[in-house]
Amino acid sequence: MGQWVDLTSDDGFIFPAWLARTDGAPRGAVVVLQEIFGVNSHIRAVAERFAARGYLAVAPSTFARVQAAVDLGYGEADRKTGMALKAAVEGLPAPGVMPDIQAAIDYAARLGGRKVGVVGYCWGGLLAWRAACLADGLSAAVPYYGGGITTATEVARRPRVPVLAHFGERDHWITQDGVRAFAQAHPEVQVHVYPADHGFNCDQRDSYDQASALNARERTMAFLARHVG
Repeated sequence: MGQWVDLTSDDGFIFPAWLARTDGAPRGAVVVLQEIFGVNSHIRAVAERFAARGYLAVAPSTFARVQAAVDLGYGEADRKTGMALKAAVEGLPAPGVMPDIQAAIDYAARLGGRKVGVVGYCWGGLLAWRAACLADGLSAAVPYYGGGITTATEVARRPRVPVLAHFGERDHWITQDGVRAFAQAHPEVQVHVYPADHGFNCDQRDSYDQASALNARERTMAFLARHVG
């Protein structure tokens, strides 16, 4: 079972992260980036799943700069709260939350002693893409249905590490035209589209699609095995 730990960014900001350890020596490390619902039970379970597959997992609270201890469900009221918190973080002066993600990467590298990948979901998928383009010390990135990842500003970024991106073809937040434009602009990125809606990986959401989630998970694990360890 994992535990909460405190991490410190290079500007001295202290924030919590969920740490899931492996039973033995880790094969590598994974930074898990939250949805707009905080480091909730689902994100903690995702971290534990990576740990069960041999990766030390760290899930930093990327809301901590605007609100502490965010742990939301998936109802409409919680969604609105999460959207407002995301907007608040996105509105922070540059570099925003990226120093916290960098601190999580650095911590994972020190504790795991090996390479580090980043996997993010929903808003965390967007942050995972940014990390692939901006962060130091990464070996791979896997964004799941990253909201905003297909905007012109994000498409203009260039990844510094291998990237595997998952999208749902019925996603009402990310259009298929946007996905195709992203894929065309980034032939170096492995793009997979599933017969599913936004949030298809989360088994606590109505949009959960087991077949697509398992398919994406095995592709993710194979990708991490190739690039992280």
